[in-house]
Parts: sequence; structure tokens; C-alpha cells
Amino acid sequence: MNLHIYKNPEELSNAVAAWITGYIQTVLAKNYRFTIALSGGSTPQKLHSILAASPYKEQIDWTRMHIFWGDERDVPFTDDRNNAKMAYETLLNHLPVPPDQIHIMRTDIDPEASALEYEKILHRYFNETRTSFDLVLLGMGDDGHTLSLFPGTEIVHEQKAWVKAFFLKAQDMYRISLTAPIVNKSAAVAFLAVGKNKSTALEQVLEGSVQPDLYPSQLIKPIDGALHWFVDEDAAGNLKKVYG
Repeated sequence: MNLHIYKNPEELSNAVAAWITGYIQTVLAKNYRFTIALSGGSTPQKLHSILAASPYKEQIDWTRMHIFWGDERDVPFTDDRNNAKMAYETLLNHLPVPPDQIHIMRTDIDPEASALEYEKILHRYFNETRTSFDLVLLGMGDDGHTLSLFPGTEIVHEQKAWVKAFFLKAQDMYRISLTAPIVNKSAAVAFLAVGKNKSTALEQVLEGSVQPDLYPSQLIKPIDGALHWFVDEDAAGNLKKVYG
């Protein structure tokens, strides 16, 4: 596990943009495509705006990028809570990614049908590959959840399916989400966490006992890939160990 601590969200976002760009360039020097799963939430918005502007806009071959999502709320694409809508507005509308290489989680059909459809897409991409995504970007909630893996939910224990849909009573909505098994096949996973409100969960996830039912972010441990945590000083405030 690699922990990167920055003074504030602005510094973190710029550092992550530089890191992602270098990583994409390295992969595309060897492979014909780069597969990335995007995250929802507020933290990625600043990162998206940096990547969609100079100099990174010109430093990445966006025509070879294949875009996925880690999870989605079952709300229409026109709803501001829709993760894909946010990604289009802050990133994809500004870049030349071919439309057939952008794979949203559909919310115009039954959630379970959407999950099955998305899983078929992933199998077409990753059935014959050693790893799955080249990069999965993740956030972490104040409660230690990531993707739609919320504390105490059944999806936390999923071992086989790559994508699941379920009704989240606490939010009174369906969620569609990648599961730990497919994310842990990734070549790299990068968590972004900022703010004091994340400090308790971050301490438990990184330094506490393994309790994935309480802190589902602990489930994410790439089997044959790299795990990075990019955090600001406020989020890291409760950590006791020395990293680096």
C-alpha cells in the first residue's frame, strides 16, 4: 500500500492528475488501450477539471481511453446525483474519447438488468486479461464505504458477480456497483480522501482491525496490482503509523 499525503485538496488534485497522466502514458506505451473506472462524489470533480485542461488534456491520448464507472445511483442521467452526468460535465464533454468507448451504468432500465448488462461488457473486456482495469479511482465515505459497498450490506460479501444492483434502504434507492472481486483484479487502485470528516474512517481502514462489514473500504486490496491512497493532511490527522 502506498500512502501519499498532501497539504490540501488543491495540492492533492494536482498531484493525482500528474500521477495519473504519467501512469497512462506508461501503459499506452505498451498497450493499445487504457481502461479506467471513474468515481462519483465531490472529490473527483476538481481532478476532472485539471485533466480536461492544459497541459494534461494534450498529454493523454484520449482516443485510446476506455471509460467505466465504479458505481451509480439509479436516478436518470439528467439528475445531478447521477455519477455519469457529473463525469460528462466535468471531464468527458471536453475530451475526444470515442463514444463507443464510454460505458455508463444504465439507469433507464431495471437496475438488476443494468447490472447484468454491465457485467457482460466487463467480461468482453477482461475475460482473457491477467488484470481487469488499468486503474480504478475510488472515494471513501465518512462511514468507510467505497463504491456502493456500504457497511452491513449483502454486497460486501459478494464473491462471484462483478456487478450487483441492490436497494439501499438508507437512501431509498437502488444502487448499481462493481464488487470487490473485479476491483481487486485491477492493475492499480487509487483512493482519494480529503477532509477531517474522513479521518476516523481512514484511521480504521488503514490501521484498525479488519472489519469489512463496518469499513468496506478494507475489502479493496488488489491481488496483483498497486494500491494507492491519496489523502490530505486533514484526512490523515488520526493516523499513527509512519508511512513512506
